[in-house]
Amino acid sequence: MDFTKFNHKTNIQIRFSDLDAFGHVNNAVFASYFEMARVNYFDDVLGNRINWKKNGMILAKNILEYHYPVFLKDTIICVTSVTKLGNKSIEIANALIRENKIVATAIGTLVCFDYTVNETIPILTEWRELICKKENLEH
Repeated sequence: MDFTKFNHKTNIQIRFSDLDAFGHVNNAVFASYFEMARVNYFDDVLGNRINWKKNGMILAKNILEYHYPVFLKDTIICVTSVTKLGNKSIEIANALIRENKIVATAIGTLVCFDYTVNETIPILTEWRELICKKENLEH
């Protein structure tokens, strides 16, 4: 996957509390960085067209790969892209980048969900159109 072509970026602030006993960002914290980037992505792409109390998405699967440690003074960004749309699911890819070098990656599967009835739902047409426009995907 060519992460240089991803057109959504989130700046990540590393906090002292993110560090482990070895002085680098704890592996569990990377998941929260990817989550922050996913939320920023959907805020930017879908805006107020998503009501998280009614219809939203749940994370069904998340695969993380760690390539290099990250330290407190590092400057990192997270790039994000939707790579695949199913009927009810959305595949989203992320990479944490420090100085043009990928330090960690994630591939997540989100499932669209109606929180009022606690059931999965198809991707809403408006969401699909906006995501496809952002990513230059076919709908």
